[in-house]
Amino acid sequence: MRIDLHTHSSASDGTDPPAEVMERARARGLDVIALTDHDTVGGLDEARAALPPGLTLVPGMELSATLDGRSLHLLAYLFDPDYPPLAEAVASIRDDRVRRARVMVDKLAALGTGVTWDQVTAIAGDGVVGRPHIARALADTGTISAPADAFTADWIGDGGRAWEDKYALAVAEAIALIRAAGGASVLAHPRSAGYEVSDDQIRTLAAAGLTGLEVWHPDHSPAVRGRLRVLAAGLGLIPTGGSDDHGALSNHRLGTQTTPADAFECLTAATTGAVQPTGAVQPTGPA
Repeated sequence: MRIDLHTHSSASDGTDPPAEVMERARARGLDVIALTDHDTVGGLDEARAALPPGLTLVPGMELSATLDGRSLHLLAYLFDPDYPPLAEAVASIRDDRVRRARVMVDKLAALGTGVTWDQVTAIAGDGVVGRPHIARALADTGTISAPADAFTADWIGDGGRAWEDKYALAVAEAIALIRAAGGASVLAHPRSAGYEVSDDQIRTLAAAGLTGLEVWHPDHSPAVRGRLRVLAAGLGLIPTGGSDDHGALSNHRLGTQTTPADAFECLTAATTGAVQPTGAVQPTGPA
C-alpha cells in the first residue's frame, strides 16, 4: 500500500480544495491519504464526499503547539473532533490565527507593501488563515518574486519585520488532549528548519504519551531519516511519513513520502477506534 499521512488543502494553507486533493491522491496511486489541515477539520466532509473508489481517507489535523518557547506541530489522527476540551482549544488557536494575521498585514501595510486584509481573506477563502496566504498576497503585490521569499527577516519569517507570534497549546497538553479524544499524536517534521526538536526533547514527548515520529518527510535527508528511525524504535514511537503537500505551493508532491503499511496498522491500533478511516482499506485496529 502507498500511504501518505501528511497533506493539506484549501481548508487551511494548501492551494487545492479537499475534493481535488482526493482526486490527485488517487491519480498518484495512493491507497491511503490523511488530510491534516492546520488547526481545522473543516475540509474532511468535502474530502469524504469526493473520495474516489480505492482510496481510504484518514481524518486528521496538524495542531499548533509550543515547546520551550518554540513552535512545533503535532499530526493528530482518528480523534473525536467534537471532544469539548480539544474542540475549544482548537477554536482558540483558530481565533488567534485571525488576530495574528491582521497584525501582520498591518505591519506589512506600514512597510509600504500594499498588502490588504481583504486581499488575504480572498486568498484564504473559507480556510483557516495562515502565513502562506499572506505570503501569496505579498507576492501578488510584486513586493517579492515568489511566496517562499516572504519567510525571511525582511518580511514574515520568525522574528521578521512583520512577524507576529500566535497562541498555541503547550505540547504536553496537546498530546494529552489528542489521546483523551481517542486519537494518536505524531511529531511532525522534527528536523525541518525552524521546527527542529532535539533527541532529548523527543524523549520527553515520548514519556508524555506521544504516539509517533514523522521520519519520512521532504525536508529530511536520508541520513536524518535513518537517525530518526533508530530514535523512534528505541522510544517505542511509530515511524510515519508524508509528503506535507500544499498543492501548487509545494509543487504538487502528493505521495513523494509515504508510511509503511505495518506502521499504519500500529498507528490505527493506538487509537480507541471511535473514529475510523473512510474507504476501502480498513486496518486491523480497534473496532
